[in-house]
Amino acid sequence: MVNRIFLIAVIAGIPLSVLGSLLHWPSLIMFAVYCLTIIALAGYMGRATESLAIVAGPRIGGLLNATFGNAVELIISIFALQAGLNGVVLASLTGSVIGNLLLVGGLSFLVGGLKYKRQEFNVYDARHNSGLLIFSIIVAFVIPEVFSMDMDEGKTLTFSVGISIILILLYLFALFFKLVTHRGVYRHKTDEQGEHEEPEWSAKKATIVLLLATIAVAYVSENLVHTFEEVGETLGWSELFIGIIIVAIVGNAAEHASAIVMAYKNKMNVAVEIAVGSTLQIAMFVAPLLVLLSLMFENSLTLVFTMPELISMVTAVFLTIILTNDGDTNWFEGATLLAAYFIMGIGFYLL
Repeated sequence: MVNRIFLIAVIAGIPLSVLGSLLHWPSLIMFAVYCLTIIALAGYMGRATESLAIVAGPRIGGLLNATFGNAVELIISIFALQAGLNGVVLASLTGSVIGNLLLVGGLSFLVGGLKYKRQEFNVYDARHNSGLLIFSIIVAFVIPEVFSMDMDEGKTLTFSVGISIILILLYLFALFFKLVTHRGVYRHKTDEQGEHEEPEWSAKKATIVLLLATIAVAYVSENLVHTFEEVGETLGWSELFIGIIIVAIVGNAAEHASAIVMAYKNKMNVAVEIAVGSTLQIAMFVAPLLVLLSLMFENSLTLVFTMPELISMVTAVFLTIILTNDGDTNWFEGATLLAAYFIMGIGFYLL
């Protein structure tokens, strides 16, 4: 049923996106069309990624889901940088961090917890990810905020570029650690659970769908970015709210759905890998990559967030670590994460 809805949305959404942009239809209508089309395309990207993930295995599968889920947001952010909307880009990065940890994590724990009283996942992965979360959010995002107070704009950009290079290198080292040097070292009994699955599509078909969907997302995203200003003025939404809530949810729709489905199937290793792994990828790869890419545009991006953004991300990290470091979860912990997300969402809406 959901797949049929996504198919209809793609078949209708792409022509409407092209027609609406050529005929200059009202921004509010086109904003809705673009968002729904991207979500539907992200659904196809998710299905293609899941097919590839079944072939590759759960650990690399979680990484693939996170990678191509974040590809949508990366594309939107690049066009936003090109348009000079640096505030929207930083807000969308913030929204991805709190969205993945609190919204996706919370919904996964809640949905899975309503079906199973107690769900387990690899505690060693959870503890390993905890250290990376503290480094990537608290060290790499808070430090620039503190030091930039005594720096001019040029030095702040240089500092951000240096941090970005370090973050990308450490992210690559983390992947090498998890997938090569220490693959299978920290095994857990839940790693062996679950029946054998057959991929929905062949590797070739999944790759073609992934490529075509990514191209379509790039086209629609470029048009979506140009509607932000008028939509914000019409609905009374700030640039901060559009980035943190709207762009983050639309850009991460594929992994949101995928993580919840995995939790419902009691595949918590994959669900947690998507939620936390995607956050790490946003902080340690997507954000620094955007800083480096922004050097090609007129307005360069620095890793200096607003205080509400920083505090929200730090709070999300600590709450997630406290709830996941024991290697199991339940529906109430999911509700707690969701409550934190909605409190932050109301705050950003009222700013």
